[in-house]
Amino acid sequence: MNQVEEKIKVLLNEKWQEPDFSDCFLVEIILKGNKLEVYLDSDTAITFEKCKKVSRVLEAYLDETKVLGAEYTLEVSSAGVGKPLLLPRQFVKNKSRELEIQKADGTNISGILSEVTDTNIVVTESVKIKEGKKQVKKDLIHEIPFREIKKAIVRIRF
Repeated sequence: MNQVEEKIKVLLNEKWQEPDFSDCFLVEIILKGNKLEVYLDSDTAITFEKCKKVSRVLEAYLDETKVLGAEYTLEVSSAGVGKPLLLPRQFVKNKSRELEIQKADGTNISGILSEVTDTNIVVTESVKIKEGKKQVKKDLIHEIPFREIKKAIVRIRF
């Protein structure tokens, strides 16, 4: 982690102390040259207003220090739909939702997130199994340690 990323974390941790931001957290910082992307989440909802206020704090730092140069691009947004879940706190927020999970060993699981602990998640996958001449629906329970999750995305159905 470089100095810019460390300073951003400090600034955001200060922002999280404010009452309106107490349930917010940093998901990811992506720094490529003079382009900085900051992805946020919260236990309730990240609004456009919250992103705008965070952006102003970060802009003030970047403008004052010029650590990314005089010309830079800053994007502050929520870690929205379609973005992989990266932190245990995001899994807690998405309990009871359907996830598409790719494990480190290459296997894929699609199911309902039913439990989240400090070290793993529990996903209930509904599958059809042939018993004799019939197709029977069964629920398979998968306990997956966080370290074995390569990618997890919330599946949205319309």
